[in-house]
Amino acid sequence: MNDSLLDDVKALLDKDFGDDRILKQICRACENNEVISNYERNYVQKLAEKYLGKRPEVIHTQPIEKKPIIPDVVIPETPSFQKKQTIRQRTSNSKNQKTIMGIAGVTLIIIVAVAVSFSGPSDVTPKVDTPKNLIPVTLSIQSDLSSYNKKDLISISGTSNTSGTVNLSIENPKNELVWAEQVSLKSNGEYSTLLIAGGKGWESSGTYTIKVDNGEETKSITFSFKA
Repeated sequence: MNDSLLDDVKALLDKDFGDDRILKQICRACENNEVISNYERNYVQKLAEKYLGKRPEVIHTQPIEKKPIIPDVVIPETPSFQKKQTIRQRTSNSKNQKTIMGIAGVTLIIIVAVAVSFSGPSDVTPKVDTPKNLIPVTLSIQSDLSSYNKKDLISISGTSNTSGTVNLSIENPKNELVWAEQVSLKSNGEYSTLLIAGGKGWESSGTYTIKVDNGEETKSITFSFKA
């Protein structure tokens, strides 16, 4: 993919189409196998379609194979055979039978009363604490290089699990704001932008800080700049 992009960039530079500074920056990134943003790829693609007669890329998607539906196997229940036993009792005196039943009933009442006296009401309902903020907020930021010179093209990209926009900014070694931009998030949470190193506040060399803020958290990275 980078070889095709590099060929288009060289062709555009040879025919003097587009911005030489941006194309040279992309050419250097291709040759060094560095990260190339979607913005840079789209920039070269549009120039190639306009001036080099290149056709737009068509992405072919493969049909999704449908998996065969395997029916559930129903295991029949095994009937249980119960052995029936008939107990026959002969009673000679119905009066004695009623007496025995009465004694058994009184005994059962006494057992129940004793059990109730020893067992009091208890609440066995478990208490479950519902944790809050189970999903952590994630935010990332990166630049295409770790050091830049004056008038170099800086590519910034990253991801955020929020929606809407993120705020990007750069501070010089004196913690002074030298650049800021609000970038819209894509549907997949990614963002990217480009800027040219230099201008007001970029007079001194040193370590510069890039910050990103999505409203929930803030992340930062640094890079070296040579004025």
